[in-house]
Amino acid sequence: MSLAWPWLLLLLPLPLLVRRLLPPMAVPRPALTVPAHLLRAARPAGAARGRGPWLAALAWTALVIALAGPRVEVASDVIPASGRDIVLVMDLSGSMLKEDFFLDDQPVTRLEAVKRTASAFVAARRGDRIGLVIFGERAYFAAPLTFDVEAVARAIAEAQIGISGRGTAISDGLGLAAKRLSRSDAPSRVIVLMSDGVDTSGTVPAVEAARLAQGHGIRVHSIALGPEDLENQPDSRDAVDVATLRAVARVAGGESFRVRDTADLQAVAESLDRLEPNPSARPPMRLWQPLWVWPAGVAALCLFGIAGRRRGWTG
Repeated sequence: MSLAWPWLLLLLPLPLLVRRLLPPMAVPRPALTVPAHLLRAARPAGAARGRGPWLAALAWTALVIALAGPRVEVASDVIPASGRDIVLVMDLSGSMLKEDFFLDDQPVTRLEAVKRTASAFVAARRGDRIGLVIFGERAYFAAPLTFDVEAVARAIAEAQIGISGRGTAISDGLGLAAKRLSRSDAPSRVIVLMSDGVDTSGTVPAVEAARLAQGHGIRVHSIALGPEDLENQPDSRDAVDVATLRAVARVAGGESFRVRDTADLQAVAESLDRLEPNPSARPPMRLWQPLWVWPAGVAALCLFGIAGRRRGWTG
């Protein structure tokens, strides 16, 4: 326990100093002198003697302690806002249905693997504002920027192929996220772009959308999904355009990641936590819990006792 203003304890001897330094109060002589034995007989039955000064001293001491601000430090589970806005831009093109990833030794679609990892990543980002853009032939916000990371995680888990078309409008998804973040006043703004294909439906090149984001101070991290890529297998229908995604990250000051399996996905999530420190990993907030109400209550009880004695209450 500590005191917020310990120097106020210097007020404790103030009544004694006042009593010593000030001249005695002049008391007018009574018009009628009453014998002492009659005064004793007139005192209320059971009235305590000698308690007045002690009650006053206790009241003053408790009041000064209350003014000094007694408090204890407690840990809070509240996580402060990080000042970071993150928008996940997730590919929902038809190729995301290909089963070439594994979870628990069972083959799953690329989409299922991404949803599992991305949901866990988002749910752990308490303190960040998170949004979700999904794109196929068209791009739209599936979850606006919010501190409700659980809601965004549910939106990721519920995403389905086909609701935004089956094309791959990478630049449209990136541009939509950049446009929304450009209106944000957060000190740190980040886009995490995930795709497993080639930009086929965008209205502008993806690199130009990344340059637009960089002009607004927005970082873009890109994740290239799938075991095949155009650099090694240029004729494959399901190859990801790694070169474009790498250029997007480079232009917008971010990092690019190559993901071929579920282990790579998990490694990317851990890398992003290092690049964009997770607010949940911070030490818990320390708060002061005030205790002044207890000595203030003692002071109030003492004052009530003094007032009762003057009114002739018994006790």
